[in-house]
Amino acid sequence: MTPDLHNGAGRHMSPPKAIPAEAAIRVDIVSKRFGPTEVLRGVHFSVARGETVALVGPSGIGKSTVLRIVAGLDRAFDGEVQRPEAVAMVFQEPTLLPWRTALQNLTLVHPDLGDARARAMLARVGLKGREQAFPRSLSLGQQRRLALARAFAGAPEMLIMDEPFVSLDPELAEAMLGLTEELIAEHRPATIFVTHARDEADRLASRVLELRGAPATLSPHLI
Repeated sequence: MTPDLHNGAGRHMSPPKAIPAEAAIRVDIVSKRFGPTEVLRGVHFSVARGETVALVGPSGIGKSTVLRIVAGLDRAFDGEVQRPEAVAMVFQEPTLLPWRTALQNLTLVHPDLGDARARAMLARVGLKGREQAFPRSLSLGQQRRLALARAFAGAPEMLIMDEPFVSLDPELAEAMLGLTEELIAEHRPATIFVTHARDEADRLASRVLELRGAPATLSPHLI
C-alpha cells in the first residue's frame, strides 16, 4: 500500500492510522485549491478490493480532479491517499501508442506479460486476429477494447476510469459496459469511475458517491 501524504505547506503529515484490511484504497482529501479557489473540501472515502464506486456530480465540480488525486497524478492537495501498487487507468479517450501495434500496446506497457498472455487478453476483449493492427486502423470501439485490455492485462489492484463510455453510440456503449462489467467481475480490482450517466453508475457500481456544493464535498448519505 502506497501512501501520499501532503499538506498546504508541502510538509509531510504524520503517518495515518493503518488502512483497514478490507480497504484497498483510502482517500482523505482535506482540501484542494487551484490558486486562491478551493474546489474540494472534506472528500473522504474508502474502496474495498472487488468493490466498484461511481463518482457523479455536475460538470466542472471536480470529479476528474478527485480521480487525478487518487491516481497520484495531482499531489498538490492537503490530505492523504493510500493506494495499492498495481494501478490502471482508462481515460475518456483510449490514449493508445499510435506507432505500436495492438499487441505492443500491451507488451510495452507490461514488459513481464509476454506475447502469449497478451494475445489471450486481446482475444478476451474481442480483438483476436488484430494483434498486428495499429490503433489508427481500428474502429473507435476496437480502440476502447484495446484500452480495456491494456488496463486489465497488468492485473490491477486498483482501476480508475474517467467517463470511459462517453461519446459512444448507445449500442457500442452497451457492449463496452457489458465487457467492462465482466472484466471487473473476473479481476476484482478496487474500482473508482466517473460518469454523468446515472444508469451506468447504478449498473456497475456497488456504491454511488455524489459531489455537491462549492467547494465540492461528498453528500453525507451517499458515502
